[in-house]
Amino acid sequence: MRSITVELGERSYPIHIGSGLLRDIGRHCVKAGFPLRSPLLIVSDSEVAPRYLPMVEAALRGEGYVVVSHVIPAGEASKSLAVYEEVITTAIQAGLDRSSAVLALGGGVVGDLAGFVAASYMRGIGFIQIPTTILAHDSSVGGKVAVNHPLAKNMIGAFYQPSLVLYDLDTLSTLPPRQISSGLAEVVKHGLILDRDFAYWCLEHASELLSLNTEALGYALERGCAIKARVVSNDEREHGQRAFLNLGHTIGHAIEAVGGYGVFLHGEAIAIGMAGSALLAAKLGRERVIYEDTIAMLSALSLPVRLPAEYSVDELMEAMMHDKKFKEGKMTFIVPDSIGAVSIVNDVQQSAVREVLAQLKKEGSPW
Repeated sequence: MRSITVELGERSYPIHIGSGLLRDIGRHCVKAGFPLRSPLLIVSDSEVAPRYLPMVEAALRGEGYVVVSHVIPAGEASKSLAVYEEVITTAIQAGLDRSSAVLALGGGVVGDLAGFVAASYMRGIGFIQIPTTILAHDSSVGGKVAVNHPLAKNMIGAFYQPSLVLYDLDTLSTLPPRQISSGLAEVVKHGLILDRDFAYWCLEHASELLSLNTEALGYALERGCAIKARVVSNDEREHGQRAFLNLGHTIGHAIEAVGGYGVFLHGEAIAIGMAGSALLAAKLGRERVIYEDTIAMLSALSLPVRLPAEYSVDELMEAMMHDKKFKEGKMTFIVPDSIGAVSIVNDVQQSAVREVLAQLKKEGSPW
């Protein structure tokens, strides 16, 4: 088992990565300080629950916990206020108290929704992340929890750290290829923002990562989680460096909103967004090789780097106006200065973003 600590003083918590960890979830809950007398709520989705929920329930009950579960429909559409209310109703009916915990068994949608439930129920109760996708290695660490509004992604949320992240690599073996690639977008993103060597390592080992080679995947997830943990430890509430983690997200979130949170997977949308940020960097005077190498890395991981022709630049711009990073008529972007280094640019002109979006819709080189 590989372990990493997110250093936040009294709120520090471990990330455990390894195989067979789900069967030991009860012991981890006891070690985390959750009393047996307080009920636990597991939130999962319709794809993950049939595979892993019975095992987790049995492990917790075997330790002596009272467990109730709530299964949501799989997909981004479940990150809504309506589904949030349904989960809160389950928590109330189950008698969760201030010493209880919400366990998020699933990918990023489950983690974000369950975390927001934990953050708001009784003004905050325990929270455990149990990610079952590669993508969730990013969203499960750092305490950003939220639901979507029809006009904007993650507009309703909080910073709320988990007590524990338990990452069982065995759950990744059933992921379809598209989900694997989507998850690897956030893995390589961590290299693109802060670790040049790791970014190129992802390019060199792309085939191993796509085939879920145990050694390569274990290293990549540990490295990605370690980078995220370091950033969060230094800047929990995104006053500075943590904003780097938003590389590709301004355009990516707009793509998701315009597509109805269903056309592109999250990592796919972020990949196109990272391609757009690299293209914007070239427009702002950075070296073109940044764009070229970014495209090579994303393409090697079977990720999209172009916008479909039918996507409207006007609609994408409108979606970005609702983004939390849009201020006073100017747009804020995380822009690569090189592979492994980024900066925050607060005064990006809308005309430049429109040009980038238009070029992302064209085939071939933008030059």
